[in-house]
Amino acid sequence: GHVSGEIMVCLIINGKKLPHAEKLVDVLCKLKGMASITLNVNRKKTNVILGDELILLWGKEYITDSIETLTYQISPLSFYQVNPEQTGKLYRTALEFAGLTGTETVWDLYCGIGTISLFLARHARKVIGVEIVPRAIEDARSNAKRNGIRNVTFLEGKAEEVLPEYYRRPGPDSEKDLLHPDVIVVDPPRKGCEEPCLDTIVRMHPERVVYVSCDSATFARDLKYLCSHGYRL
Repeated sequence: GHVSGEIMVCLIINGKKLPHAEKLVDVLCKLKGMASITLNVNRKKTNVILGDELILLWGKEYITDSIETLTYQISPLSFYQVNPEQTGKLYRTALEFAGLTGTETVWDLYCGIGTISLFLARHARKVIGVEIVPRAIEDARSNAKRNGIRNVTFLEGKAEEVLPEYYRRPGPDSEKDLLHPDVIVVDPPRKGCEEPCLDTIVRMHPERVVYVSCDSATFARDLKYLCSHGYRL
């Protein structure tokens, strides 16, 4: 944790037990700032690094850190930007592009532990965050409570499934603003946005789309789709 100084160690193993784990924990927990030591079990033959199962060896199942005035709970299966100095600048830029005045409804897709969502919620009327990783959604909900932010809701699932399903289903009049939001923010993985997600964004017709990208090629591909459907860069 850049601000908190808390340290998390997550050991990924192809099994249920780590030999001499007690001795390793005894050494690690003496390190200044050590707060969390976990085992992550991944027995699948894929290119995915982390497995679904976590075993707590010592301390808490998470650490905390802060970006500006917001504090976040971060667990091993959650995503968190590794460059804390740039993260604040990145989120302030996204917030600036969103152009919020306090009256807007905003969707934040691929929201992770709610880092951008909570930045947005302080300046919007309502924010809906969507994330596929269950533990990240748990962290996001905890982070909203931790920071006293009540105008944000987090939905678990794939953005390319949750958004179209929400758009198609009949809902109460009180949710009509969610079908036609003012701003949609996306921060997808390197593969970019799936076409069903982009298609629904276009159908929802928000005034602005803020796209945070970590791969310029997939960003260019998605930008081409958005620009061919009425948006301009």
